[in-house]
Amino acid sequence: MSEGFPGLIGRLRRIGWHPRRGGRGGIIAVLGVTQWLAWGSTYYLVTILARPIAADTGWSLTSVVAGLSLGLVVAGLVSPLVGRAIERHGGRPVLAAGAMMLALGLTALGLARDQFAYFLAWAGLGLGMGASLYDAAFAALGKLYGLRARPMIGGLTLVGGLVMTVTWPLSAALVASIGWRGACFFYAGLHLAVSVPLLLLLLPAGLPQAADAAAPSGATRPAKPEPAARRRRGMLIWLVGANLTVQIGIGSVLAVHLVSLLEGLHLTLAAAVALGSLMGACQVGGRLIEIAAGRHVHPVWEGIVASTLVFLGLALLLAGNPAIIAVALVVYGLGNGVRTIVKGTLPLVLFGAEGYATLVGRLGLPTLLAQAIGPAVGALVLSRCGVTATLAMLVVLALGNLALSYALRIALSSDQGQPHEQASLANG
Repeated sequence: MSEGFPGLIGRLRRIGWHPRRGGRGGIIAVLGVTQWLAWGSTYYLVTILARPIAADTGWSLTSVVAGLSLGLVVAGLVSPLVGRAIERHGGRPVLAAGAMMLALGLTALGLARDQFAYFLAWAGLGLGMGASLYDAAFAALGKLYGLRARPMIGGLTLVGGLVMTVTWPLSAALVASIGWRGACFFYAGLHLAVSVPLLLLLLPAGLPQAADAAAPSGATRPAKPEPAARRRRGMLIWLVGANLTVQIGIGSVLAVHLVSLLEGLHLTLAAAVALGSLMGACQVGGRLIEIAAGRHVHPVWEGIVASTLVFLGLALLLAGNPAIIAVALVVYGLGNGVRTIVKGTLPLVLFGAEGYATLVGRLGLPTLLAQAIGPAVGALVLSRCGVTATLAMLVVLALGNLALSYALRIALSSDQGQPHEQASLANG
């Protein structure tokens, strides 16, 4: 035991807890805390506040939840602009501006007395979400570390996986003690007192090693790519974007409607909630597995594995057998956990760090729109066609997503002009 403790201290020192000097552990801690606050005060806030808001104002629950959808649409629309801003100025000013916008939006939300003001507040929150959530954080890491950002993206999503554990009890306690408006004001204060100072004071503007990690090893980038190269890059970006969009659309439906789906499979509410928590824990487990083994595997292969697990999990769930529902959610959770990391690492490894922030911003547009639209589509199918039809729709989408993952693998394998990608795929 005495020998193990110094070894642990040595590993912690190698990780580095000095974010201003580029210490990986320190930067993950800074971004992890700000991600908790960003997600907890926006995407996951409605889960706790929706019913209190509806009860207090008399607005329908549907219109209350629609505010989040509006915010996600706005976030998707501004995502390309955010990516370009991070590419040009780095992550520090953009993420800090995003936290300030979240503070303003939450203040407006707490002051809203009519639905117009409520939706206007969510539009403002959408601006902050576009510059604060995972896409912006991934882009900031890519700008700082180049290709070395890959393991840090995994570490950040692992920390981010605890957001519900951290913020849901806090939000519930705030609503019980100071009401939903007070909860909004409290989170606005946290962004100004915690997120903004952390980002401005501790997140470095740039690191010297980012430049030499900007392009894959052995790759050459012509000043003016040939038309064939541009077409190939466009095709690959389309495949990556379609793959991620379908996957995130599936996840958004389950995130909102899982309990209703499980109750439709004849489970009690308590059992449905317990199994939903199990799935969440497995998502964190999937991220742990990726962090442990990801450096040995190309993200394209990780995407195939993730898509396969998601498809198998949903297919098992569609079978409707209560004895295998838990297994189905474990399989799905593992795949969805890995996919969250692949969302950040796949564009980085395929296209390099030069222009990565801009590309992540472009990909954020369809994925955030899918996140906004998915729950509404799921609710429509669930209400009109039932549980079986909804699960069948998700299985078909998951099968299409798996096909897109294989199509991306085939497109890369058939290309003879990218030796660095060929070597990476072969090693994977």
